[in-house]
Amino acid sequence: MVEQGSLTRSQERRAGTTSGYPMLGIAAVLVAVGVATIWRLANDLAPPIMALVPLACALGTVFIAAGFYMLQPNQAAAVTLFGSYAGTDRVAGLRWVLPWLMRRKISVRANNVISDRIKVNDLRGNPIEMAAQVVWRVTDTAQALFDVDDYKAFVMVQVEAAVRTIGSRYPYDDYEHQEVTLRGNHDQVGAELRTELIARLLVAGITVDECGFTHLAYAQEIAGAMLRRQQAQAVVAARTTLVEGAVGMVELALAQLSAKNVVELDDERRAAMVSNLMVVLCGERDTQPVVNAGSLYQ
Repeated sequence: MVEQGSLTRSQERRAGTTSGYPMLGIAAVLVAVGVATIWRLANDLAPPIMALVPLACALGTVFIAAGFYMLQPNQAAAVTLFGSYAGTDRVAGLRWVLPWLMRRKISVRANNVISDRIKVNDLRGNPIEMAAQVVWRVTDTAQALFDVDDYKAFVMVQVEAAVRTIGSRYPYDDYEHQEVTLRGNHDQVGAELRTELIARLLVAGITVDECGFTHLAYAQEIAGAMLRRQQAQAVVAARTTLVEGAVGMVELALAQLSAKNVVELDDERRAAMVSNLMVVLCGERDTQPVVNAGSLYQ
């Protein structure tokens, strides 16, 4: 163990345990010997002193039976001796250890947790609601059991703290697409959330395999205003694209008319034609064509 300030940091090591199958065989032999001795004594085939043999066999069987325990795949057992950590056994199957050594089982499988929705102020101070999904597992059983009081509750608290930290680092959205945002950069923000969680859970011997946001939205008190803002931004962006396209089409039309000598237009008629084309291309309603039966200037 390594001293770090007021906290004694534990570190997992291998426990001095053994397979339970040889010990099970020894227990079976002791039972057989005890039964055979009792039969011999009952039939006066053994001296009375042999009565100690069944007693010794019974004590030996109880001693062996007290040391048995079983581990499933991806399960571990932390072994302690009078409160002192003696190592961890990660071998699955029937196991045996000296009976006076206590065993505390702990799962090292992957766990999936979804945090509650919490309200966070983003980088610009807008209140948003966030929730995260985290896949975590225990990597150091000694730290998980002995360095924190309840490692599962510790995970939940640190997930919420990490979500708040990451949520306050970035804006929810950026309409100019010049910043990293929570809504537009899920992979980058999720990777940073994972890094933050790994650093926070290191003290508990826990790592994070995967994480991401399951809920991300403006808080209810500003959701309506932000929705109108998004709609306005979308309308402006659409209009900008429409005008840029219309200008290009007008330029192309004028250039082709001039190149092919279809019609000669003075500046005034050219301006009128540009105005009419822009109205047709940018208008929200369908235009009604007017047929000019006279000359170009009537």
